[in-house]
Amino acid sequence: MNFPYRVASETPLFLAPMAGVSESPFRQVCRGFGADVVVSEFISSVGISLGIERVLAEMRFEPVERPIGIQIYGADAGVMAKAAGMVTELFAPDFVDINFGCPVKKVVRNNGGSGCLKDMALVGGIIRAVRDATHLPVTVKIRSGWDDAQRDPVSIALRCQDAGAQALTLHPRTRTQMYHGAANWDEIAAVAHALDIPVIGNGDIRVADDILAMKRHTDCAGIMIARGAFGNPWIFAQGRDLLAGRPNRQDPTTAERFAAALDHARLALRLQGDTRKTAIEFRKHLGWYTKGLPGGAELRQRLFAIESMAEAEAIFAAYLEIPARAAA
Repeated sequence: MNFPYRVASETPLFLAPMAGVSESPFRQVCRGFGADVVVSEFISSVGISLGIERVLAEMRFEPVERPIGIQIYGADAGVMAKAAGMVTELFAPDFVDINFGCPVKKVVRNNGGSGCLKDMALVGGIIRAVRDATHLPVTVKIRSGWDDAQRDPVSIALRCQDAGAQALTLHPRTRTQMYHGAANWDEIAAVAHALDIPVIGNGDIRVADDILAMKRHTDCAGIMIARGAFGNPWIFAQGRDLLAGRPNRQDPTTAERFAAALDHARLALRLQGDTRKTAIEFRKHLGWYTKGLPGGAELRQRLFAIESMAEAEAIFAAYLEIPARAAA
């Protein structure tokens, strides 16, 4: 099944749009480790339409990140259309993605994100308005419904396809589930079978084996990885090995893990500014990169106090002075 934008792999692997995480530095790191497609953080259509510089800055990307989608959210079809037109003109990504999946209260309280799923006429109107506003491919990301009473991912997906969506990502939980319980991969399989457009599966991809398991379980066209990529960008390369029938490459050593973290940090400094603010905001990534290491709790306690990347580098160097840890 053909995607509406160019992808290099038969089953492309996507980095999910995640607020405060799917920023340009992390997108570039994941592309370097084998992500086929990346998507921006979800961006407010109201902020875009008003030309707020802070919001516009969140959509900037470098050529190495292509193919990239800019994801927008909102509950007003006219504002969403204006935002899509501005995204197209100002940034020219490879596609525009519409967020009908975010469960966060501050988004859904204005019927944005998964809040739109309570009104499928609104969903259809938004998709059609965005399609009319851009020549770029328009894709959507949905959940299985607002709650169990309205849980009907196949019907929702068909409505999106009929309105003009050219690819669809399903996270098979309802909004009221948030991130609790198991993602129902059977629903991804059902949607993939029902639609004529590519369906991307998302949910409960924690390790590389889950990528192969989802492909076999659902036969989806692509797989989107979210929290499983936190501090673990090599999940893309490992997953690609498994999909290609190659042995799963080994996890990185501690030294390799720290090197990846510091490369990521240097990208953040270059793209977001060599400031105390950048270092403080990067602490969460340092925590993820060190998850599961011997003495990790103490290590993270020190890393969560850094105010410069140089401090993190020194902490890593001290940790690696113990040979057994460097080889782990």
